[in-house]
Amino acid sequence: MYKSDFPIFKTQKKPFVFFDTAASAQKPAVVIKAMSEMYKTCYANVHRGLYRLSDEASAAFEQARQTVAQFIGAQSQDIIWTRGATESINLVAHSFGQTLKAGDEIVLSVAEHHSNLVPWQVLRDQKGVVLKFVPVFPNGLPDMKVYAGSLTKKTKLVAMTHMSNVLGTVFPVEEMIKQAHQVGAKVLIDGTQSIVHRPVNVARMGCDFFVFSGHKLYGPTGIGVLYAPHAWMNTLPPYQTGGQMIKTVTLEKTTYAESPARFEAGTPPIVEAIGLAKAIDYVKSIGWDKIQKHEERISALLMQTLADCLFVEPLGAWAEKKGLVAFNIKGVHAYDVGTFLGLSGLAVRVGLHCAEPLAQAFHVPGSVRISLGLYNDEKDIQALAAALAKLKKVYAL
Repeated sequence: MYKSDFPIFKTQKKPFVFFDTAASAQKPAVVIKAMSEMYKTCYANVHRGLYRLSDEASAAFEQARQTVAQFIGAQSQDIIWTRGATESINLVAHSFGQTLKAGDEIVLSVAEHHSNLVPWQVLRDQKGVVLKFVPVFPNGLPDMKVYAGSLTKKTKLVAMTHMSNVLGTVFPVEEMIKQAHQVGAKVLIDGTQSIVHRPVNVARMGCDFFVFSGHKLYGPTGIGVLYAPHAWMNTLPPYQTGGQMIKTVTLEKTTYAESPARFEAGTPPIVEAIGLAKAIDYVKSIGWDKIQKHEERISALLMQTLADCLFVEPLGAWAEKKGLVAFNIKGVHAYDVGTFLGLSGLAVRVGLHCAEPLAQAFHVPGSVRISLGLYNDEKDIQALAAALAKLKKVYAL
C-alpha cells in the first residue's frame, strides 16, 4: 500500500523484501526531497547569522523541534537534539549520573538493548551505583512482581525499554512509571522501537526521560531525540561543552545556557532535524489508525506464516509480538538461515541484536529477526513463505 512512497524499492533487483526496519527504516521520497531542498535552497548554520539564509534555517530547525514535541505530547523546550537514542541515553547517564552516589540503585530489565545497559554499567564502575535487573517471562513480558520488589528508597532511576527490539513485546510502562514514582525514582523510557508502531504521549505516560532515533522512524541517521523537562535539566551539568551551549564565557569562568541549548554543544544536526520532521509529517499524513491497521494485518500474516512452520521456534509468545519477531529454526544455525533468506532476496537481521543478556536468558546463541515497516505488504509475506518452503526442503526439516 505504501511501498511506492519509498524510492529504494524502485531501484532494487527483484526479488527484494526489506524485513530489517527495527535496525533502520527505509526513507520515503518526501524525506529525501526535504533534505535535498534544504541543502540546495536555504542551508546555513543556525542561531548565529544575521542574514536571510541563517534566519530561514533557524526557523526551519526550531519548527522541526516543535514538530517532534507535538508528535510525542511535549513542549518544544523539553526536546533536546542528539545524534541518536544511544547518545540520548549516554547524555542522561553522564549528566543525571553526576547526581548519584555509591549505593544508589538503577533498575533495568534483561531485555534492554546494549545502549540502555552499557552506559549504566560504566556509571556503576565509576560511581558504585547498584544495578538491579528485572527478568522476563517466556512470553517476553517483564516479571512485574520482581519489578515491584526491586523498587526501594535507594532507587534513583528506572531505565526500561518500551518495546523490545528482539521479542516485539510492549512493556506496561505506565504502570512501571507509576510504581517508580511512588519511591521517588526518575524513569527513562527507551522508545526507539515503539515510536514506529504506536502513538506516544509522554505527558500521559508520565516518564521523566524518553528517547528515540530518527532513522528508525523513516527519518535520517545522525539525529535523535531526548525528551527531558527543561526545568529539571537546567539543574544538571552539561554532557558536552563548546559553542552554542553557553551563556557567558570569560577566561576565568563559563556559565551555561538553559536547556535545551545547554545540551546541544556545537553545530547541531540541522538538515537531519528537517528530515526527521518531514518523516513525522509523513507518518501523521497517513494517521495512526491506518498505520496500525495495516501493520496489524501484515503482522498477523507474518506470525501465522511462521507459526505454520513447525520447525520455527520463536523467542517469546506469538500473541505478544508487535511488528517484529525473532526466531530460530531447529537444526539450522541462525546465520545459515539469514544467508539463505538473503540469497532469496529477503533482508533480515541475524545475531544477538545488541541484546546479548536477553539471548543468554533464552539460552540461544543468536536468532533471526524479521521486523516490519509501512512498506511491507502481503506479497512480502508470500515471498517469505516461499523461501521457508525451499529452506525446509534443502535442510530436510
